[in-house]
Amino acid sequence: MQEILLVLLCYLIGSIPFSYIFSRFLGGVDIRLKGSGNVGATNVLRNLGIKVAVLALAGDIFKGFITAWIAFTFGGPVLFFLCPAAAIIGHCYPVFLKFKGGKAVATTAGIVLYIDPLIFIILLLALCLIVLISRYVSLGSLIVSFSLPFMGILFDHNLEIILLFFFAASLIIYKHKENIERLRKGTESKISSRISS
Repeated sequence: MQEILLVLLCYLIGSIPFSYIFSRFLGGVDIRLKGSGNVGATNVLRNLGIKVAVLALAGDIFKGFITAWIAFTFGGPVLFFLCPAAAIIGHCYPVFLKFKGGKAVATTAGIVLYIDPLIFIILLLALCLIVLISRYVSLGSLIVSFSLPFMGILFDHNLEIILLFFFAASLIIYKHKENIERLRKGTESKISSRISS
């Protein structure tokens, strides 16, 4: 029963829509009705500027970090997978927003930060480099997400962590299916070099 409650708690934590909350209370808008309609930090950045986006990003990273901490503090190997996975599902399908959420890149980043800070740093640097060169946040997110489980294998993590990384990567890539199609057609939006503060 305790394990079930912990997984449910992690789902609810993952469901907290920080992009929606900060956009509503600091920007006065429903981010679901702006830009791409995605409840994520990139859409917040494009529509409300860097300050609100940083808060949304920090909130989403914190969700992943705290749920990984819960798993490793109160659970065993099974919860090492289930608790962070529940947070990722919560972010993508939040009960508080009728199960229409974001793409879980930042939430997954928070999980990785807790589990292996070195992998986090390597993939963050890779993401920044890809976005700097291409100006596509989605392309950077896809490449880094695809690389995540292989980094888990390379760094010799336990099976449950590798499976978690595979799960996270698969769901992130699935949630980017529309971005993949736009990238293929050359119609994907780039990040502007001039983002308002």
